[in-house]
Amino acid sequence: MTCTLENHRTELVALLSPLFASLGSEVLPTDSPEANDRVLSQDLYALLPIPAFTNSQMDGYAARSSDLAQATPGSPVTLPLGFTAAAGDPQITLTAGTVSPVMTGAMIPLGADTVIPVEESAAGSFPELVRANQGAPTGQAEFTAPSAPGRFIRPAGVDLEAGALVVEAGTRLTPTMIAALVSSGLREVPVRRALRVAVCTTGDELSDDQRSEGQIPDSNSPMLTAWLRRYQVQVRTLQLPDDPKRFALAIDALQEQVDLILTVGGISAGAYEVVRQALSPLGGSFHHVAIQPGGPQGFARLPQAAVLCFPGNPVSALLSAELFLAPLLRKLNALPEPVPQYYPLAADASSPEHKHQVRRAVIREGQVEILDPGSHLVHDLAHADALVHIPVGVSQMTAGQQIETWSMNV
Repeated sequence: MTCTLENHRTELVALLSPLFASLGSEVLPTDSPEANDRVLSQDLYALLPIPAFTNSQMDGYAARSSDLAQATPGSPVTLPLGFTAAAGDPQITLTAGTVSPVMTGAMIPLGADTVIPVEESAAGSFPELVRANQGAPTGQAEFTAPSAPGRFIRPAGVDLEAGALVVEAGTRLTPTMIAALVSSGLREVPVRRALRVAVCTTGDELSDDQRSEGQIPDSNSPMLTAWLRRYQVQVRTLQLPDDPKRFALAIDALQEQVDLILTVGGISAGAYEVVRQALSPLGGSFHHVAIQPGGPQGFARLPQAAVLCFPGNPVSALLSAELFLAPLLRKLNALPEPVPQYYPLAADASSPEHKHQVRRAVIREGQVEILDPGSHLVHDLAHADALVHIPVGVSQMTAGQQIETWSMNV
């Protein structure tokens, strides 16, 4: 049975959307490295205003604007110094007719309503300063212009008031959002539990001993593991034998430990297709999707986990993940959908008319160079920086023709 790319995507949305929606929640420290890029599971409200208190935007002098209202270059106003307010100090009180030196981020003294930057004072620099409980302040400061109320003062809550919504559930945590959460007094964040995936490769030909005749290394496991971890997925890997009974037993045990089982290989039309043989009796669905490469596809819904079945050639496996799983993982992780770009072809290209062909390509000097279509060419895959889509019904494209191109950074 053959289906279209769109139909298979619809099937996988129906399979995985309920599973993703049922993921629970866990609480992480806001400053944990694990919090970055995770998705919030509930709305969060500020415990503190941002800023937490009214503070100075500049190093300067906190004053009453009324005390400087008559200052001019020809008739400057001179005021004695009060105590200095530094960042982290308790709030002090400004005595009428004085000015308090104030540092950036320090609490504005009670009674002050304006800040004059130190470079705007007649001296242009601070004299000797005294903080509270460190002696009696001396000296004075001279000003040659008024300073309006509110000048260089950051009121408490001007960015966000206490009790206000900081961020909605379903939002992906970015470094700047983490800063906002910490600034609003939130030290823990409830996030959606990470998806747990088991990558299961099959094939008696897979071996870590590359010297054995007829054996090849398993490149799919590390490739797909690295690819999945980009989406905040917890991954484990297993190599399973080409034995349907042993395979089925392993899958049965796995479904109690993970949410999604991703099998690679064993679903084509050969005589020893272990995945198809093991999962078909359990309700697995296998068909050919009208794409190239990656035509063989399958899936199953087990009592405790979902199963996605990708073909075994590395190019087909990765493109299957990009085409069918990546859109769902982006939605799960509140990531934006990529936007296709259009570039002219560097050379003529052909495609099977009845298949949606996905080709690797490189973009050089503003043109797309399409690479060999072979699904086994791992080195070729590693050097591709784009995917191009040739839709069903198109058999030939000519040099210079615009083609749909998707960025590929894998």
